[in-house]
Amino acid sequence: MSVGMSGTRDAQAVPDARAPRPAGDLAGLGIDPDDLPDGLVVADEHGHVVCFNAAAQRITAVPAADALGQRLEKALPLEDLEGRRWWQLTDPYGGLAIRVGQPERNLLLPGGREVLVTVRYVRGEPTGPVRRVVVSIRDTEARRRTERSHAELIATVAHELRSPLTSVKGFTATLLAKWSRFTDDQKRLMLETVDADADRVTRLIAELLDISRIDSGRLEVRRQPVDMGAAVGRHIQAYVAAGQPADRFLLRLEQPLPALWADPDKVDQVLSNLIENAVRHGEGTVTIDVTPAASPREGEDTGTSVTVSDEGSGIPEESMNRVFTRFWRGSKRGGTGLGLYIVKGIVEAHGGIITVGRAPGGGAEFRFTLPVSTPAYLT
Repeated sequence: MSVGMSGTRDAQAVPDARAPRPAGDLAGLGIDPDDLPDGLVVADEHGHVVCFNAAAQRITAVPAADALGQRLEKALPLEDLEGRRWWQLTDPYGGLAIRVGQPERNLLLPGGREVLVTVRYVRGEPTGPVRRVVVSIRDTEARRRTERSHAELIATVAHELRSPLTSVKGFTATLLAKWSRFTDDQKRLMLETVDADADRVTRLIAELLDISRIDSGRLEVRRQPVDMGAAVGRHIQAYVAAGQPADRFLLRLEQPLPALWADPDKVDQVLSNLIENAVRHGEGTVTIDVTPAASPREGEDTGTSVTVSDEGSGIPEESMNRVFTRFWRGSKRGGTGLGLYIVKGIVEAHGGIITVGRAPGGGAEFRFTLPVSTPAYLT
């Protein structure tokens, strides 16, 4: 583009359509379009592409050099899900003058690849001619993964609910139809089974609610003073009362522990899951270490760390990066595979961190650290 000494455009100059130009105010803000996470395609008032950033190249597999200067419909040949050419349908330059763009929708690139596209029409004045067409492109793979994960969650929970509900329905129907034919011991056994299955359904629903709150960032943490040593001790006593040998557990407390403020119910949920995993899937002594540690949160010096380890075969190295994902199950695991995912969500909701590794005795070792989170009025 030729510019005269006075700063006005040379009327005889012809712009180079392939030369990339700043998109809107991005250049003025010091933002490089190639730094944007989404694909950005901008066409000028004549429908020629003047910006085609790196993300757009990655998503469309079209080099920027081939797209710049091309007509928008040629550089970005989109079709709707019914196979119709989208730019002809929407007609951004010749359509209604009151339109400001197109909302996000699923469209197809050549070859059938699905993308999410949003379009903005930039006009110099309301109802004036279109000066820029700004197109945002997003890959749908992340969204599809989320949708698949939600579908798997629904399928898993539905499957897990079917078994106890079938049992509850079967026993209650049998008791109602033939109550007088059963002895008191038989009735008690059936009712105890119904009670246990009802508890299982309640736990599954609670897990589902926890996952919903974790995924939406709405997991509430009601902080109170928590004695971590006493909390671990209660879980150990419950296992011993249920028949586990007392020497199966080793609790080691390093004093003094910092005053910890956390949600006691959710801390119990974390401890219950980790200790149960060690008891059910590990071997030998289950060791629980409670120690002061560096806080994982900036601005705090101390935290409380809990390490639960066993002496079993442990978790294979190749599986450790998937332990805290949904539906992960070890070779001997049953259940929904959601417990450790929820544990991680609870720990992180407290501002803490959790890790998994190999214990000194060869088994699995889970370690979580919570910040003390002392309320401001006590500091």
